[in-house]
Amino acid sequence: MTPTEKLFLAGLGSGLLPKAPGTWGSLVGLGLGAAVLHFFPISTLFLLTILVTLFGIRQIDRYEARTGIHDDKRIVIDEIAGVWLALCFSGASPAALVSSFLFFRLFDIWKPSVIGRIDREAPGGWGVMGDDLVAGAAAGLASGLLLVGFRQLGLPV
Repeated sequence: MTPTEKLFLAGLGSGLLPKAPGTWGSLVGLGLGAAVLHFFPISTLFLLTILVTLFGIRQIDRYEARTGIHDDKRIVIDEIAGVWLALCFSGASPAALVSSFLFFRLFDIWKPSVIGRIDREAPGGWGVMGDDLVAGAAAGLASGLLLVGFRQLGLPV
């Protein structure tokens, strides 16, 4: 990987860690997303997610054309975008951050339903980014529903 790819595609280098690069990339995404939401509205994070996704698809396509490697485990920009999308649905409270991260990792690893199908069948950058975006949307919705349920029970979240 070039230095620029390491910075962007490998999530500030988190994808280069020897164990669980997807989890490390998700944690980087969580930290960056929380920082953005601390200073800006959710709409800003949503727009950043779109920009990072479009640029990520382009860069992944270029990387795959050059290396012949599809969905290189060192590429974690897809996890970052997925976590960001989850936060766009659930918010920035501590409970939302934790539950979004946990649901995202669950859906990203388990790959139920259409998430797994996108992972297996979609080519190039769309395939790499697509399954994580759907996992992020599902994680955000699951997290939001969980937090609403907790609030209905009178639990602080």
